[in-house]
Amino acid sequence: MAETKKKEYTLDKIRNIGIIAHIDAGKTTTTERILFYTGKTYKIGDIDAGTTQMDWMEQEKERGITIVSAATTAFWKDHRINIIDTPGHVDFTAEVERSLRVLDGGITVLDAEEGVQSQSETVWRQADKYKVPRLCFINKMDKLGADFLATVKSIEDRLGANPAIMVLPIGAEQTFKGTVDLLTRQAIVWGSDELGAKFEVSDEIPADMKDEVEKYRHKLIEKIAETDDALLEKYLGGEEPALEDLKKALRAAVIAYKLVPIYAGSSLRNKGVQPLLDAVIDYLPSPVDLKEVHGVDPKTNEPIARKLVPEDPFSGLAFKIQIDPHVGKLTYFRVYSGKVVSGSYIHNSTKNKTERVGRILLMHANTREELKEAVAGEIVALVGLKETVTGDTLCDQKAPIILEKISFPEPVISLAIEPKTKVDQEKLGFALKRLSEEDPTFVIKTNHETGQTIISGIGELQLEVMVDRMKREFSVLANVGAPQVAYKETIKKMAEAEGKYIRQSGGRGQYGHCFLRVEPKPRGEGFEFVDAIKGGAIPAEFVSSVEKGVKETMENGILLGYPMVDMTVTVYDGSYHDVDSSDVAFKIAASQALQASSKKAELTLLEPIMKVEVTTPSEFMGDVIGDLSSKRAQILGTEERTRATIILAMVPLAELSGYATTLRSMSQGRASYYMEPSHYEEVPRNIQEQMLAKSTFTGRVSAQ
Repeated sequence: MAETKKKEYTLDKIRNIGIIAHIDAGKTTTTERILFYTGKTYKIGDIDAGTTQMDWMEQEKERGITIVSAATTAFWKDHRINIIDTPGHVDFTAEVERSLRVLDGGITVLDAEEGVQSQSETVWRQADKYKVPRLCFINKMDKLGADFLATVKSIEDRLGANPAIMVLPIGAEQTFKGTVDLLTRQAIVWGSDELGAKFEVSDEIPADMKDEVEKYRHKLIEKIAETDDALLEKYLGGEEPALEDLKKALRAAVIAYKLVPIYAGSSLRNKGVQPLLDAVIDYLPSPVDLKEVHGVDPKTNEPIARKLVPEDPFSGLAFKIQIDPHVGKLTYFRVYSGKVVSGSYIHNSTKNKTERVGRILLMHANTREELKEAVAGEIVALVGLKETVTGDTLCDQKAPIILEKISFPEPVISLAIEPKTKVDQEKLGFALKRLSEEDPTFVIKTNHETGQTIISGIGELQLEVMVDRMKREFSVLANVGAPQVAYKETIKKMAEAEGKYIRQSGGRGQYGHCFLRVEPKPRGEGFEFVDAIKGGAIPAEFVSSVEKGVKETMENGILLGYPMVDMTVTVYDGSYHDVDSSDVAFKIAASQALQASSKKAELTLLEPIMKVEVTTPSEFMGDVIGDLSSKRAQILGTEERTRATIILAMVPLAELSGYATTLRSMSQGRASYYMEPSHYEEVPRNIQEQMLAKSTFTGRVSAQ
């Protein structure tokens, strides 16, 4: 390994890739094989035995799932590959989102029996958003029910991609032993070596596959030629383009996201991984191919670009914060341009703060190697940054730039948490702050009325893991309430009202007076405050007090105490007193005006709706649909797969508590489901009335 470290890799020899997929498609297993074949590990890690390199957290080993995206570096055929293994579980979608933001290419792993599943669609859309070129690896070709061509069809239908089939599998299920490379017409067979490091390449294609190979080879060349005019001319003239020209054109088509090369194998059985590594080098972009990164100038807000080369001024994006028990706070960082040197000062342009880089580490899952500097194209971890959080841009102070931020979904589920002892009280605050720095979808609030701390997230599993980490990493013992749905409040029509707060009591009094107009906004548009004061009816410093008062009231809700969203609040008139007006008086007046106007504007409750996908043996389909319908579900459709039916539905989260148990008992333990947050929708009037009645009743009981 000593030689590899000394060697400098030029930019065109670097690949920054991520492995993305549905839960259980085999991402971590594929990454483990890559590490083994590239000589990074000496024995193959096994998820079931808890010996993987990438899933190094205790919770990951126990559950057999990936929770945090782990970064590692491997070397293959004179190239350096930085790999990020991302989680497949929707509760950790933030990990996927932030990893994709800084990657140049991706490998989507699919299960050969299941085809494209829900989470595969979600991560595919996330990759589309950041325009990440990718390859597909159809894994588990040895599994019962594996169907290569049906999976390719589902890539076309469900992902809307243009697949370029690069290999055909030799055999399937128990007989799967290798693949045929269509471009070279060579058969690659694994079998002589159990670890799959050795394989045989021969020009002898199995006789029963010859026609099929020619048919699909013809299709592949046609697809590649269609993306390049010079090749198309040759091809239409009846001449077959040279292998080098085909590879060059395919690389350009992949980078321009016109084609998605498809490979096949079985990571667990150690088959098919090496051709995938070759494809990463042959077809996925290096930082050179992507040319530049775009951002804005923080002073002028004008768009600017940086070339992805070491000669340009330094810039990069912090995409993940991790608390390491040995080193402290690690900031995972993608260097886009220029270079960063250990011990130097750099500028955080998002927060306008200066940070000092203590050390620079090259990460390999949870082991590390120290570097003196990191240059454009590299993914490293920085130690010593205090203010920087996920999505912040770090750059050269003389040439500031703010790169595109990373957007994260809103939390939909929350639970109350309270420390068991006085000692835990202090530790709890510290632990929660640290964990929320790591995960932007993990939100903490304090309910001032009850004194409880409320933690919110994307799903129950995420919150469960966070509570578990508090116990293990920060030794905080806490009592946890039952998960609660994160409702929101909003209004349905426009209304206006006045708020007046006047107190005269000897000496200086209080005077605040304002008129507010509230208007609904479309779902998901958030909150907007408009200052429409004319002629100085309220001085500017008190307009900001009105805004504060409005925001605080919205945070605490009016109808049932849930945060208010999707509305515009305009302050359009008011009055003030030269002596008695104060910040507090205007905040109270604003709160009164907002409550009065919102009550006139038809307050209503919104609830999170989940996209649910149930996979069930066909004989239980009727029962499952019946049960979903009783949960106010909107059934979107069903799909038949080899031995199962897939039901797609939109279901209110409030109805899904304990659904896993219900589904298991209904299907003799054979059905499974997957859900992800979709959008917010109004709660039916009759249910709102029940909730209001219940809250008034509990309010009365607690008052007595």
